[in-house]
Amino acid sequence: MGQSVSTAKLTSRRDCNHSQRLKTKSTALICPMQAEEADELDLSRIYGVSDFISDLPDECLACIFQSLSLGDRKGCSLVCRRWLRIEGQSRHRLSLNAQSDLQPLIPSIFSRFDAVTKLALKCDRRSVSIGDEALVLISERCRNLTRLKLRACRDLTDAGMLVFAKNCRGLKKLSCGSCTFGAKGMNAVLDNCPALEELSVKRLRGITEGAAAEPIGPGVAAAALKTICLKELYNGQCFGPLIIGAKNLKSLKLFRCSGDWDKLFPLIVERVTGIVEILMERIQVSDVGLVAISNCLNLEILHLVKTPDCTNAGLGAVAEKCKLLRKLHIDGWKANRIGDQGLIAVGKSCSNLQELVLIGVNPTKLSLEILASNCLNLERLALCGSDTVGDEEISCIAMKCIALKKLCIKSCPVSNLGMEAFATGCPNLIKVKVKKCRGVTSEGADWLRANRGSLAVNLDTGELLDASASDGGAQDTGVEFPPVVAGQIAAPTIASSSTGRSTSFKLLGLFSGRSLVACTLRRLASSNGSSRS
Repeated sequence: MGQSVSTAKLTSRRDCNHSQRLKTKSTALICPMQAEEADELDLSRIYGVSDFISDLPDECLACIFQSLSLGDRKGCSLVCRRWLRIEGQSRHRLSLNAQSDLQPLIPSIFSRFDAVTKLALKCDRRSVSIGDEALVLISERCRNLTRLKLRACRDLTDAGMLVFAKNCRGLKKLSCGSCTFGAKGMNAVLDNCPALEELSVKRLRGITEGAAAEPIGPGVAAAALKTICLKELYNGQCFGPLIIGAKNLKSLKLFRCSGDWDKLFPLIVERVTGIVEILMERIQVSDVGLVAISNCLNLEILHLVKTPDCTNAGLGAVAEKCKLLRKLHIDGWKANRIGDQGLIAVGKSCSNLQELVLIGVNPTKLSLEILASNCLNLERLALCGSDTVGDEEISCIAMKCIALKKLCIKSCPVSNLGMEAFATGCPNLIKVKVKKCRGVTSEGADWLRANRGSLAVNLDTGELLDASASDGGAQDTGVEFPPVVAGQIAAPTIASSSTGRSTSFKLLGLFSGRSLVACTLRRLASSNGSSRS
């Protein structure tokens, strides 16, 4: 009798559940999001399980979204209306394909992503880019913008940049490349954005060449500027007033900018005394400029890449006064104007040196021994395209460089015999990378691994090429001393295919995000299992 009553109850409950599932399926045909929310409510009512996700505050859910990868964030935004809203409101970085057909979509995009502070607008070089009107619309909806990146937005003019700068006065970082606005547009930003800290300009086509070029800067932004990067400019020296006026400048990067920089450097160092980093690649600078740079007593990082007019005398002047130098990169371009004499001066005076990269430079045991003996903090060393670095020099490094952790050797006359010294030398060494050194074979690398198991040995026996043949300078040497790269998140609509995020950053975000979600799902599953039992 009791069994028949319980059976009847089970049958009625199954019928009830079946009818509820039918209602849910019919709702799903109308609105998938509402159907999923209703399904969750039905499951909670049937099994008596609390919906932990729905109980999470918006701020907590936004924090979870920020730790997810781009693809996972897109998927989460499709779960329900609440997640769509929170995901949009918690998105601070956006990367958009800045073609002309973006303009009609701007109001709807920035209605959803109303908290964007870092924006990238990138256009394909073969496409028509957005114009002034679109940029003005964006600036009206993103008045809290702190970072802007413009790539190949060729239809932007000085007038559009002026309105943008007036609307986004809190801008802290501006990066523009392959744009066609000129000095007036750049001055508009400098005159209206007093918080600007970083400025990066590459191939700005609107700048006039010759004496008629309008000077750029300093403007109200000069007081806050800490980093200036100029790349591939026909008349980069028109930024001279800006550089000279940026009294708090810490980093100056000049890549392939025409003009005689020897005339500017004495004026720069006279006004700007706190520079910590100077990077120069393929610019017209000689020992005159290096002697001026030597007055930057706080200098810690110096790159001389393909500057053939710089010699041992100029490098010696820098080493003598810049006692705080930590990182030195030299690409001698096979000119043989920097060698033992300059490196000996560095070894004797720069005891804080931690990273040394030599490309197309021919040091011998004489200079390497002094560097190794005096620079006791030297942790990273790269020797590329050198005709004089052989087994004797490598053995000297293995014996003297006690603090060395990473070593890169490329296109040098080194053999297995020299590499054997690392079986016992350099006690702190964790990684050796050997590339295009014909004398080093796979058998030699295997022997080194077998005799020093804690050492990571990376051998690349590719075709022997000139180590300094590439225009990329130190970046093309295979040296693994990576810079810090800021992450970037693309928009789920009209998004650029390139986000600029490093692989390690992607993996970190993906791992941490998925592990957090997986933990939550496991808790839900265990709760469901306990309630059912």
